[in-house]
Amino acid sequence: METNINYTIVGAFVIVLVACITLSVIWLSAGFSVDEYKTYQVFMKESVNGLAVDAQVEFNGVNVGTVKSIEISQKDPQVVILLLNVKKDTPITLGTHATLNMKGLTGIGYLALIDKGTDTRPLQALPGQPYPVINTAPSLLVRFDTAMTKLNDSLHQVSVSIQSLLDQQNLRSIKQILQNLQFATQSLPTLLQTSRNVMQTITTQTLPAANQAMINLDILTRNMASVSGEIKQNPAVLIRGTQPQPLGPGEK
Repeated sequence: METNINYTIVGAFVIVLVACITLSVIWLSAGFSVDEYKTYQVFMKESVNGLAVDAQVEFNGVNVGTVKSIEISQKDPQVVILLLNVKKDTPITLGTHATLNMKGLTGIGYLALIDKGTDTRPLQALPGQPYPVINTAPSLLVRFDTAMTKLNDSLHQVSVSIQSLLDQQNLRSIKQILQNLQFATQSLPTLLQTSRNVMQTITTQTLPAANQAMINLDILTRNMASVSGEIKQNPAVLIRGTQPQPLGPGEK
């Protein structure tokens, strides 16, 4: 009897020990979190390629939960419904937006919650909603695709504008302009030589003649000034002239 009792005690001890070790392993590997979680809903209107169940949910770069489920909307096949388990103390507000991101070059998707503080009111479920719905923002890939599409449209418009500009009439006009430019370029040396000849003629002939005319005009001006002075001093000059008068009696 004592041997059977000892075996029973040893067996019970082994079972308890194994259970404790198993619980410890589970605690260390999966973890029994004491954090409380709250469920949120997200309606993604783009591809969620790379995102999987249990993918991380980050709030401003901090891990705050996981993706609980991923389903296609029965009402709109283009919409993907996500359920998120997020820590209850995470400050999800009306200004919080969810966007799909990728980790580096691995292609592993995660959901990023970004809040810029535009509306700090807490997010609550509206009447008829099972969970609060977090608004979405386009992912980096969608923004890049949109930008490339706009760039392609702009390039197409530029190409159409160039084609309309280079029609037959405009091409003929451009050709005529180029021909006129070529003719002007060829005529430029002759024009320059003619200009040199004209400048040389002005320098060697016109300027000396003009200079002599100015000298003559200066002499004439001085003479007129002298005559005017004499008339002013002796008005009789206009009658008698400037010749000396005959000497009177007793004058030598």
